[in-house]
Amino acid sequence: MRAAEVTLTGDQRTTLRSWLAAGKTEWRLAFRAQIILALADGLTNKEAAGRLATRPATVSKWRGRFARHGLAGVADAPRSGKPRHYDAQDERRILGALDAPPPAGYARWNGPLLGKHLGDISKHQIWRVLRSTRSRWSDGGAGASAPIRRSHRRPRTLSRSICSLRRTPWCSRWTRSPTSRPWSAPKAG
Repeated sequence: MRAAEVTLTGDQRTTLRSWLAAGKTEWRLAFRAQIILALADGLTNKEAAGRLATRPATVSKWRGRFARHGLAGVADAPRSGKPRHYDAQDERRILGALDAPPPAGYARWNGPLLGKHLGDISKHQIWRVLRSTRSRWSDGGAGASAPIRRSHRRPRTLSRSICSLRRTPWCSRWTRSPTSRPWSAPKAG
């Protein structure tokens, strides 16, 4: 079987060269661009492999993929990965449960409580869904209090006003007024 001929249009050549010139291009994508450009210059698989210090089989693979799919063939092929355990219906169930009032004795829903309520969805998946849909949380409705928060975790960012009110040891910035004192750790007794 004869090797596929690699011919580039002006746009394809420009795109491949821009991938090489860009400093943020993934190494593997830039390497594949080098292979295709070498093949377009008329080199054989062995010659291109020798120039780029790789195996001829690697050059042959990318020659074939480029011949079949063009520039799209240079990108990674989709990988199957681990199958999804939860689907969109489970996400709708989680968000739907937030519209119901929380059980008696609770002011708002939390991850473990939703996990017990739903039964077959882990609290970790519940947090994933809530983090990914943060902008869609409602602050109205029965029990759907705006964002459910894990208070035992340190907030990612703090405004100066929050820091000045809390005076916690992990606050890096806080405002001072003439009457305020810096935070000091409790003395061990």
